[in-house]
Amino acid sequence: MLTPELQTRLAPPLTLGPFQIHSRVFQSPLSGVTDLVFRRLVRRYAPTSMLYTEMVSATEIHHLRNLPQMMRVDPGEQPISIQLFDCRPDFMGEAARKAVAEGADTIDINMGCPVNKITKRGGGSSLLRQPEVAEAIVKTVVAAVDVPVTVKTRLGWDEEEITILDFAQRLEGAGAQMLMIHGRTRQQGYTGAARWDWIGKVKQAVKIPVIANGDIFSVEAAVDCLIQTGADGVMCSRGTLGYPFLVGEIDHFLKTGERWPEPDITTRLTWAKEHLMGLWDYKGQRGIYQARKHLAWYCKGFVGAGVWRDRLAQIETLEEGLGLLEEAIATTINPL
Repeated sequence: MLTPELQTRLAPPLTLGPFQIHSRVFQSPLSGVTDLVFRRLVRRYAPTSMLYTEMVSATEIHHLRNLPQMMRVDPGEQPISIQLFDCRPDFMGEAARKAVAEGADTIDINMGCPVNKITKRGGGSSLLRQPEVAEAIVKTVVAAVDVPVTVKTRLGWDEEEITILDFAQRLEGAGAQMLMIHGRTRQQGYTGAARWDWIGKVKQAVKIPVIANGDIFSVEAAVDCLIQTGADGVMCSRGTLGYPFLVGEIDHFLKTGERWPEPDITTRLTWAKEHLMGLWDYKGQRGIYQARKHLAWYCKGFVGAGVWRDRLAQIETLEEGLGLLEEAIATTINPL
């Protein structure tokens, strides 16, 4: 339940230096998900929430003549943050300057990705074991740009190395202006329950805003997390897969105390069609292949959803995908 005390606490905008964020609900950066097409859908429900690009390698930016497509942002897409990762402070500073030139309102540094191919290159959550390098990266990026610099990270490497309290204080001292804390260790990946209690400890340990991440799958979970942690906001991740409405639903509830009606199956599958068409327009055939997972995520919560997931996960063309979605909508409205 949204208490008057909580609503009052969350009413003012988040202030990062001269920059203000007029929503306490964030869309997490997700590799292979939060591209321009996905963000446009989220933005429709969440006009003032901070959105994030997929994480971009600073090494890749350094060596490429043209910036990668995933750094592209819409004119007027603000507030928008471009997330970067690497272990080289100089490359990160260079990449941050290019990101600001592309329109980033903030620079987010990924220090939480648990994927081996990232950690083996010294990025993501491997920086939890290299706090001096992490500090150097933040200091370099802060010196390179005139926008707020934030960090997304985890509790620690594993259960034996929960180092987040010292790590968070180091990041704050290096100049980070906001922290997004995923309440799991690197070893956990995305398994087990998020440790909101540790996020609450981080909030007590630093003076900068702390955003809670992990297991935010509903309005109720968001409110419970904010109450338990005292965090300054929440960040939605896997809860938005196939459900780009979630960030806006939570934001609306926190601001008004009112629940939006849950989108029905027809609405969700109609958005799936729009998502598919957007990926085709933006990425061509590669977009069709990427759409397969998105369409499967949209197909849940109705009779026969599993059958449609299997069929949509194999589409080869735009026409095939649209035809299947139209058939699914008709079947759902007029079940056999």
